[in-house]
Amino acid sequence: MLLASGQRTAREEVDAYRVLAQVSPAAYLPRLAAALLRLGYGTDTGKKHAACLALCEEAVAVARSIGPAEPTREDVLYRALDWCQRELYVLGRGAEGFALRAEMLAMGRARAARSGDPVVQGLREWAAGLSEAGRYAEAADAMSELVAAVLPGGSRSGDLAPLFLEWIAALHDAGRSGEALAAFETLVGREGAEAAEERGPSTSHLHVLIGHAHMLEVHGRGEQAALVRQGALALLTELAESGERQSWSGHRASFWAVLLSYSGAEGDRPGPGGPRPPSGAAPLPWSSDAKRRYVDGRHALRTEVDALAPRAAEDPDRYLAELVRLHRALTVRSAVYWAQRTHLFAVRMRSLFDDGVDLARRLSRHDPAGGTRILARVLIDRSIFHTAAHEFAPALADFREALGCLGEAG
Repeated sequence: MLLASGQRTAREEVDAYRVLAQVSPAAYLPRLAAALLRLGYGTDTGKKHAACLALCEEAVAVARSIGPAEPTREDVLYRALDWCQRELYVLGRGAEGFALRAEMLAMGRARAARSGDPVVQGLREWAAGLSEAGRYAEAADAMSELVAAVLPGGSRSGDLAPLFLEWIAALHDAGRSGEALAAFETLVGREGAEAAEERGPSTSHLHVLIGHAHMLEVHGRGEQAALVRQGALALLTELAESGERQSWSGHRASFWAVLLSYSGAEGDRPGPGGPRPPSGAAPLPWSSDAKRRYVDGRHALRTEVDALAPRAAEDPDRYLAELVRLHRALTVRSAVYWAQRTHLFAVRMRSLFDDGVDLARRLSRHDPAGGTRILARVLIDRSIFHTAAHEFAPALADFREALGCLGEAG
């Protein structure tokens, strides 16, 4: 069957390799493990197999049975463990998935010790699992170890900005505010240097400046935050006048939304009984369970917002501030979701940002003392959205109005 002409399905390969692995395990056990994973995740059909977890678990068992002297064993086993832990998290069996991540990390440490490579494979996924489990101090330590290993490689290590954001989120959640602020300052410097040397977009530098200002504000450093916002204003004014120096199509498409989620994290209280993503980390390393809870939570928020709107109109003293908070949480979660779909995010998100500003204006008029600063935050949110959509003139208008609300217009 294997020698016949024509394309084979994953099902056919699994059947053949199960037989041949008994005769020639060294040659066919790795192929059987790979075919089981392809069958489980529907590489042929485009639809995940109903018995995906069972197939992944069989792939792990097959990989474990490869002789320890075989050079491919480690790679085959690591890949099978990775796919299996993903499926366990999809099914809500996070504790079992986390145990497999621990095994992956142990393999990564052993490989790093042999090779002398300071970057430990599996450390990023392990840190994400720790954060979702609420073990923030351990997650911060893991991310600090990873960044320290990756940082000397510079641009050769790939795009460091998302990794920095995950590190900052872990430090913030662990209560290590000084380290988080120092890391954010480093990120601002790196993004500024990349933009100056035309190795990255100025909009990414702008978004990092705005995120840094917010974190400074949260940690009681208002004067520093105001200075950073003035730097952001100068950069945004330049962008409104001349735009980006070159096209950066597809460059860090979701970067703006991840930074937006930093400022929205304190107003978005996830439900109990499930994994909580780090406050402001990109969705890539999250487990499927955490992604699903975060993204699907948009629908419950939409229902709450719609139910609260008439009450806020009748009794703004009691309900309007809560309506603004819920609407902002809905907007941020929606931005994180739609930013992964770059060709749709502007169309999908525009009305949410506009409605959020309208609600915040109502709150500011009703309660100038407390509502004006909230209006400034929501205006900055919409300004970030406009810059992501390369609408720099309205972005500048929103940002200037926000600074006026904060008393920083001069």
